[in-house]
Amino acid sequence: MTKIAIVGAGAVGSTAAYALLLQGIAHEIALIDVNKQKAEGEALDLEHSMPYLRHSTLTFGDDYALCTRADIVVITAGFAQKPGETRLQLVQRNAELFKVMIPKIAVHAPQSIIVVVTNPVDILTALTLKYSGFPKSLVFGTGTALDTARFRYLLGESLHINPKSIHTFILGEHGDSEFPVLSTANVGGLRLEYVEGYSPEIAQNAFLHTKNAAYEIISKKGATFYAIGVVISRICKAILEDQHEVMPLSTWIDNYYDVCNLCISTPCVIGRDGVERKIQLPLNEPEVAALRNSGKILKEILDKIV
Repeated sequence: MTKIAIVGAGAVGSTAAYALLLQGIAHEIALIDVNKQKAEGEALDLEHSMPYLRHSTLTFGDDYALCTRADIVVITAGFAQKPGETRLQLVQRNAELFKVMIPKIAVHAPQSIIVVVTNPVDILTALTLKYSGFPKSLVFGTGTALDTARFRYLLGESLHINPKSIHTFILGEHGDSEFPVLSTANVGGLRLEYVEGYSPEIAQNAFLHTKNAAYEIISKKGATFYAIGVVISRICKAILEDQHEVMPLSTWIDNYYDVCNLCISTPCVIGRDGVERKIQLPLNEPEVAALRNSGKILKEILDKIV
């Protein structure tokens, strides 16, 4: 019997629960929110889809004891990003929340894998590691998994190629200092630069739209939640089915091109034991410089909090 607990029943948490239900990924999904009535309302709405889906049990409430026996705890709780506000500007408000919340989760779910979604995800993933005391392999953030999906989609639209066939990553901070890895990008083994119709301008335009996507969506509809809900469900599926899938996730880095002692997105192999290993890509010099710059920005902020 598999169980996923989602802490935070707002737009992201409830959409993630919906995506998980549609795919029948877990036997039980627990929705936890300080607003118990909100958690109950979301659970009731989701329950009514059960006759058309693989059955899952839905539980809800405001008690962290609902995390008990969870294989995965997904954390979406936190203050939302306001229009014009960067993810890093959120840090102090959400850091204080995590200092109280994470130890309570750790007490009830000491064997779980924790997936952090709340922004700024790189900083909060590092704080989750600190406040939980969990092994580094069992705590990671969604990082640039969504950014990578956006980038692949936009490249695919320009090149008229299914984005599933485009292999590349956005790495670094999930935020303004992230960067695309074009040196190893390929389509079916063919380097991206040799693909018909490709140009550096296409890649640059796709990256700019990727980096600004959240700001644009937030300005138009107030929040982003559909795509990240799908990303969360994909991560949970890869874990529970032990798929050993490679995804760019925010994990604790001891040394990745001299970037260390922080959480930042690099390609990771994930399965039933969490992060099994990291893949060190052969980055070129500008990409290494971009990674180190991203790490420097995150380290300065993390040092001020820790």
